Amino acid sequence: MKQSQTPIVGLFATCLVDLYRPTVGFATAALLERAGCSVEVPPRQVCCGQPAYNSGNRETAEEIARQTIALFEPVDYVVVPSGSCAGMLKCHYPDLLAGDEAWADRAARFAEKCWELTSFLVDVRSWTPDGVSWQGTAAYHDSCSSLRECDVSDQPRALLANVQGTDVRKLDSADVCCGFGGTFCVKYPEVSVAMVDRKVDDIAATGADTVLAGDLGCLMNISGRLSRRGLDIRARHVAEVLAGMADGPAIGYGPGRPRSGDS
Repeated sequence: MKQSQTPIVGLFATCLVDLYRPTVGFATAALLERAGCSVEVPPRQVCCGQPAYNSGNRETAEEIARQTIALFEPVDYVVVPSGSCAGMLKCHYPDLLAGDEAWADRAARFAEKCWELTSFLVDVRSWTPDGVSWQGTAAYHDSCSSLRECDVSDQPRALLANVQGTDVRKLDSADVCCGFGGTFCVKYPEVSVAMVDRKVDDIAATGADTVLAGDLGCLMNISGRLSRRGLDIRARHVAEVLAGMADGPAIGYGPGRPRSGDS
């Protein structure tokens, strides 16, 4: 595809962002525009298909993959504020449709233009958040899919290093799963809770007031456990901080359930 001078980016918003944290979607769109892109959000987009895929429902996953590919084919890039969903689009769609002569090449071309948000900002656009400030101490959690399927680790930290007032502290076992794992936490709740408890212990040990990540699933899981253990540590998506949109309630906390320091 011949790209326009101003790249057209299709924002794949993800189900969790759409249903639970729209601010992340608005922050992502703002960041992409600041990075010199034209942003389109196809209204007919749905789930990436990962829940069906992980549950062995290959037929449904393939159907979703075909619909998503067709929907985003006109754009230059597809950017996702979630390593988990980006990994599904980039790594698993080609495998899902490899045996379909009508879709195999289309899936491969589609995968090549799919990017996790922070990787796109750094590796494709060489963008930095000039003039953005956020006063806080943060521990950064690497989601499994971001790290292992999208090669994302240094990129969010490089971006945060340019945010004024932000102190990112080293998190032990930052690359260890938080226990969410999509359907894993439903199938194996006891194991999942043990894993997120270890993650919460490591976060608390940093002394940070906020945990940041690029996957809303991880953040919701971690935030829920922090709340149940009575720990006053907030959870936010990295896009909210980078876009200067982190002044509202933290994930899981609103007017009826405030946490100190929240609006």
